Amino acid sequence: MASEPSVSAQAGPPSPPGRRDAVRNYHRVLNAAREVLGESGADAGMEEIAARAGVGIGTVYRRFANKDALIDELVRLSLCEALAEARQALACPGGDGLEQFLRGLGALFAAHAKYAHLLLERSADSPTAREIRAAVQELTSRALAAGTLNPGVTIGDVMALVWGMRGLTETTGEVAPGTWQRFLDIHLAGLRTPGPVSATPSMSAEQLAELLPRP
Repeated sequence: MASEPSVSAQAGPPSPPGRRDAVRNYHRVLNAAREVLGESGADAGMEEIAARAGVGIGTVYRRFANKDALIDELVRLSLCEALAEARQALACPGGDGLEQFLRGLGALFAAHAKYAHLLLERSADSPTAREIRAAVQELTSRALAAGTLNPGVTIGDVMALVWGMRGLTETTGEVAPGTWQRFLDIHLAGLRTPGPVSATPSMSAEQLAELLPRP
């Protein structure tokens, strides 16, 4: 049976017994889904998730209509984690917040390596995702103003780094799970180096808009 909830419930008045059971089962299903999806990717079956959670398949379907709904809930919770990282980074003085956020985001991708792509693809135009993207823009601007980034670096370069880090965690997660950290170290060093960044221009604002979801 899965361990007790890793996602803590919000504080509030004591719940009646039936409600406590429902909340406990909700967290068991989510924790089991993280484990099973981490092992099998998005092809994992609901029956396997229910068995790992120690609940009946009917219990899973009473809370989640299908596997897409379950994955959407995991993505929603992960986006909330990413938003918390972004808000903490925005509280950093000077231009250090961007690096803090990128390291937190890389750790989040690594924790969900088998389905990290879903963290950017699903709910990509939710209010949470839009707030995260606005935070990345602000953190990049602060780093440029503080001189912790080469002045030639653009938000497109930072987003390309995020996309590359996400893909790397999926590719190397099982074999070399720390690779994303070296990748980030190397790229951050490059983004700080004085002089011309590249002979190839960064993607334009229009190109970046094409790649990001539209409202």
